Amino acid sequence: MEKIRKIPMRQCLGCNEHKPKADLLRVVRSPEGEISLDFRGKKSGRGAYICRDVKCLRRARKSGRIGKNLDCVISDEVWDAMERELETDGE
Repeated sequence: MEKIRKIPMRQCLGCNEHKPKADLLRVVRSPEGEISLDFRGKKSGRGAYICRDVKCLRRARKSGRIGKNLDCVISDEVWDAMERELETDGE
């Protein structure tokens, strides 16, 4: 009998949908306090998840949920850099 593997689910902070962890993008606050996108899901630090869609990043930015989740204030420069990085990765 084959063992059924449990798929880890995470909630997108933009659209509030629960999706498989592998389908989402991790936003990380490193131990040094630096905010970045983690495309592989391997960086150390506190993480929050969003869809790999700029619309979800913008929604999460507007609601301020990522900052609350990571317990920090995210500057406009970091938000803009994440948007650009997500747009270029999506192509």
